[in-house]
Amino acid sequence: MNQLVEADDRQGGHASLATAALEACAKVLELQHRNASERVRRALYALAAEFTTVAAWSCIDLRDLDKARTYLHESSTFAGLSQDPPTAMRVWVNMAMLAYQRKNWPEQLAAAQAANASPAARRDPFFGSMGRVRLALAHSSLGDLRAARRSLGAAQENYRKAAEDERPRWTAFYGPAELNHLAAIILNHNGEPAEAEAMAHRSLAKIPAEFQRNRALATCQLALAQLRQGEPEQATATAGTVFTIMEGAPLPGRMRTLIGDFHRDLFRLAPSTTYARDWADRMRDEWSRT
Repeated sequence: MNQLVEADDRQGGHASLATAALEACAKVLELQHRNASERVRRALYALAAEFTTVAAWSCIDLRDLDKARTYLHESSTFAGLSQDPPTAMRVWVNMAMLAYQRKNWPEQLAAAQAANASPAARRDPFFGSMGRVRLALAHSSLGDLRAARRSLGAAQENYRKAAEDERPRWTAFYGPAELNHLAAIILNHNGEPAEAEAMAHRSLAKIPAEFQRNRALATCQLALAQLRQGEPEQATATAGTVFTIMEGAPLPGRMRTLIGDFHRDLFRLAPSTTYARDWADRMRDEWSRT
């Protein structure tokens, strides 16, 4: 499992990662046919849920959203059989992410509410923060800016209360850097680009070196925030560093979508500038690699 998570940290979702996760899940489920205690069976179902969730997450990152939905439904079944609260929390968070990518705002809100009401979120402020920030994203998607702000504040407060306990490996992505990154997304949605820029800078200052994909995504949010403040040349320079961060690796689908959004906004604001034309040439070169 650790190798799969580390591959996702570096490169993001890709087809080989999803395949490897599903093959691992199949091997885990084969073990259910052997004699084992109830505790072991639950642990095996939790592991099956984790592997299937990795496959679903890879598909979300690739924007193969129908396949992601299928895998998440399987994962939710395994999580229920495992009776493991952190595993169930992970599934709800991923369901909220998937609904966000599908632009299904009511489903995004419902999944975020389920994550926020889950036993893991009730027992541990760390998971409570994770659920609250998903609520903030859902409220922002629905245009309820006041509720988005309130939930974001609650997520930040919960995180401050969280103890340094041992938690599953998959939670390593969630810390001050990721919380600030998500805050930048929310504030960009809320039409507050100056605050979004500040949060993106805070995120980038704390993202560990091995979280290559996360650094590139936060850089996308920084570029969008700069562009929306009327700084297209600076924003274009920032957006160009996304390709450098990814070191020639194919951009995951979610990142391509953000870069596409930036490209459209740039050419709406500054279509005839030299830096916009240079950006278009760079983007064509990078896109031709994938």
